[in-house]
Parts: sequence; C-alpha cells; structure tokens
Amino acid sequence: MPVPTLHIHGTIISTYTRIVQTVAEEAGVGWTITATPAQSEENRRRHPFGKVPTVEIDGLSLYESVAITQYIDNVHNGGSLQPDDPKIRAEMDRWIAIANNYLFPTFEHGLLMPRLAHEYLKTPLRSDIIEAALPDIARYLGIVCARIEMSPHFAGPDFTLADIFLYCMLRPVQMTSEGRNLIDQLLPLRHWLNRTGKRDSLLSSRWPREIENAAEPK
Repeated sequence: MPVPTLHIHGTIISTYTRIVQTVAEEAGVGWTITATPAQSEENRRRHPFGKVPTVEIDGLSLYESVAITQYIDNVHNGGSLQPDDPKIRAEMDRWIAIANNYLFPTFEHGLLMPRLAHEYLKTPLRSDIIEAALPDIARYLGIVCARIEMSPHFAGPDFTLADIFLYCMLRPVQMTSEGRNLIDQLLPLRHWLNRTGKRDSLLSSRWPREIENAAEPK
C-alpha cells in the first residue's frame, strides 16, 4: 500500500503550518510544502477567506487546521491523538479553541509580528505594541501553566492534538527575549515545553532557527 503524501500550501515559517506538519509526522504521512502567500489569487481558490495553510491529501483539498489535523489523525493514525472518552475529548477541544481564539491572536500580533518585522524587514521595533501586550501575554501564560501543573498534558494523561496546537504556539513565544523571561518564571510550563519538544514529531518539524540554536555550543 503506497505511503500517503500530504502537500501543504502556505507560509514556510508558520505556527499553523508546523501544527499540520507535526500531525503528519505523528501519523507517518510524508509531506511537501509550497510557499504560498495567503492573499494570493491562487490561495483564494483554495481558501475563500484567504488563510493558510491549505492541503491536498487523498484527492481532497482541505483548509482550516482543526479539520486538516483531525482528518490526518482519523484516517492515517487511527485517531490516536484524539481521546475516546467524551469528557477528555471535550477538554482537548476546549484547549484547542483557547489556543486558536485567545492565545494565538495575542501572541502573534502583540509580540511575534513586531519582532519578526524588526528582524527580517528591518523596520523599527514597535516596543509600544509589545509593552502593551505583555500583561495579557503574562496572564495567558499563567493560565496555561496552571493547567499543565495539574496534568502531564493539556487534555489529561495522554498526548493529544491539544498539545501539538499549544506547543506550536508557545514555542515561538519562548524564542523571544520577552517570552523567555516570562516562561522562565513558570517552571511547570518551561519543563513541559522542554519535555514535549523532545518528541520526534516536533523535532522533525522544527524551524531552521531552532535547529541552529540547538547546534550552538552552550
């Protein structure tokens, strides 16, 4: 039986692209990626709201990362990243929704985009935006840390899709000086990130900077 292949259209360095790549790695699904601007005419044919990533797999064209990851896990991984118990499943769904609706917009617009624009586009660092966002970022990280203090994973005893969504959103925050300072004060969260980041699927989906940093002498 041929190994399924996932083709991703989207931003190469992207939280949601990494989420999809990580789930594919968990399922043993090979993947390729084509850099595709979200607002391009080509992408709007795939995603009417102009978002990335979109994917092609098994003759299907899919968009929205929750739908993509659940499909890959259900069809190619026996649903092993999704709990059978309805209560635990609800906890997983809740944390994915928290990540998508609250964490990502605050982290992305309040910290990551100002940092990326400064580093790659050489625009002046918008410290005002970062400083205004830091109280919410700190509060959200505290909420996340309180959950992981109670349980080894976000949905409960087992690693699920929720952990992939949360890790891929938290890791870029940890890679900024502001985020690292905050997370270093939250030992349960820092330990969870360190432990979870050693998982093969997340090692395989690392961004180039993570690989470079890991290779640097300490």
